[in-house]
Amino acid sequence: MQSKIHIRHATVEDAAQLAALGRRTFVDAFGSQNDPAHVQEYVAVAFAVARLEDELKDPLADFLIAEEGGAAVGYAKIALGVAPSCVTSPDPIELERIYVHQSAIGTGVGSALMSACLEAIETRGGRSAWLGVWERNERAIRFYRKRGFEIVGAKVFVLGGDEQTDVVMTRLVDS
Repeated sequence: MQSKIHIRHATVEDAAQLAALGRRTFVDAFGSQNDPAHVQEYVAVAFAVARLEDELKDPLADFLIAEEGGAAVGYAKIALGVAPSCVTSPDPIELERIYVHQSAIGTGVGSALMSACLEAIETRGGRSAWLGVWERNERAIRFYRKRGFEIVGAKVFVLGGDEQTDVVMTRLVDS
């Protein structure tokens, strides 16, 4: 019997858990395809507990945690801010992160997080969602396409000292 996926809003008390989950999922997804030093440099900064605490306190951001059987198996972050010029859809809000633990990929956690993110974006007044995804992350691009996202452009993402290309994808948020 499959466990029920529970999505909840994160609080500052979740910072250490989110930092650990972010480090693990990022390394799992990108570690083998990148210079290990660049990956370690990036995760040390991006997933530092103090940084996550600050991000969780940011009123322009929302974090959602996916839990199964009481354990965190994924999380997502939406953030209000300036979208790249290639994003021309109305009232866009960024889906900045959506990470799922390797053991939970294919179990519906990603879909549940996506639905919760689109709802949170709409609650924040967004009429569209945008995201950046590494051009070589074909599995993620397929996942986003299946959920209505379309490629509208590209932007630079710096991983350690390595400049990489992220495709920018958007979709309208349905009422």
